[in-house]
Amino acid sequence: MTPAPLTRALDRGSTAFLCVLAVLAATVPALNLLLPPSSPLHVPTYLVSLFGKYVCYALLALAIDLIWGYCGILSLGHGAFFALGGYAMGMYLMRQIGTRGVYAHPVLPDFMVFLNWPELPVYWYGFQHFPYAALMVVLVPGALAFVFGWFAFRSRVTGVYLSIITQALTYALMLGFFRNNFGFGGNNGLTDFKDILGFNVQAQGTRAVLFAASVVALMLGFLACRAIVTSKFGKVLIAIRDAEARTRFLGYRVESYKLFVFTLSACMAGIAGALYVPQVGIINPSEFSPANSIEAAIWVAVGGRGTLTGAIVGAVLVNYAKTTFTTGALAPYWLFVLGGLFIAVTLLLPRGIVGTIRHWSAARRARADAAAASALPPAMPDPRPAE
Repeated sequence: MTPAPLTRALDRGSTAFLCVLAVLAATVPALNLLLPPSSPLHVPTYLVSLFGKYVCYALLALAIDLIWGYCGILSLGHGAFFALGGYAMGMYLMRQIGTRGVYAHPVLPDFMVFLNWPELPVYWYGFQHFPYAALMVVLVPGALAFVFGWFAFRSRVTGVYLSIITQALTYALMLGFFRNNFGFGGNNGLTDFKDILGFNVQAQGTRAVLFAASVVALMLGFLACRAIVTSKFGKVLIAIRDAEARTRFLGYRVESYKLFVFTLSACMAGIAGALYVPQVGIINPSEFSPANSIEAAIWVAVGGRGTLTGAIVGAVLVNYAKTTFTTGALAPYWLFVLGGLFIAVTLLLPRGIVGTIRHWSAARRARADAAAASALPPAMPDPRPAE
């Protein structure tokens, strides 16, 4: 009997990893809300927001690992989908401000009043409702990825050429969102948020809930990715990654497989961006910067592509290092450190941190099995029958 996809996806390591995430989702908010600030175990609110940002980055890295590690699609433009999801959430948060803005306009955001916009643009309609905004968080990045992937994969654009085109896509969006007449706040972006679902976005409890929601989203994304890569569909993706032409000759519609997983990955990136914005308090065109997308690919490479857990670990470790370096005297040298880290991982740990650990563990088990097999007494030959 064939096991269910979810059961097949949850091996011992995946189950342990999900348990760790579940413990974090419950422990960090509890240490923030239940313990007094004087307690040595108290987690300050600013750290809750910082950890929440790391979790959102981890979800973005997971989305990249799904297409790069298992399908061979190196996207250097996934920051665009992350930013689009963030802008969709930012538009909802801006519509919640109302008369509490600087200009106290009941409908128009402050930047539109400042720029003398006569009325709200049509594409802002509906964002005062959270369900509509949540739908746009997934639909807008997914639709863009579907249209882009339809033309790119049908044209059989692969390898470095596809990477360059994705980079051009996010750069074009960045230039567009920098324009004031685009209707998204120009270079200042969207900020000064007040409420989310009626709760003060700056409140301690809201920050804790946003962190827990981000961890839950990461757990669900991890489960979805595991279910895909351990299924027959995932085996086809790996075949496409290793030998695309041969997979096509076997009769598989390679373009359809790549289009589906690319669109799904973009939707995951959009959700990550939507959870990111209320925790950092701002979204601006710099999130579309190609450098951000390249940095996200470095997270996956450092942690280990094709492992899922490695992408999450790499995102957290690299961003923790970034926080440490950019808050002291070493801030001007962070990009040199990041570049050196990528070179070192490429040369010394090509499988990444988690991939290398798994390789060493498998080799050690193989040696142990070989030693155990050699220690067994030789099997006695069967006695010959009497003649």
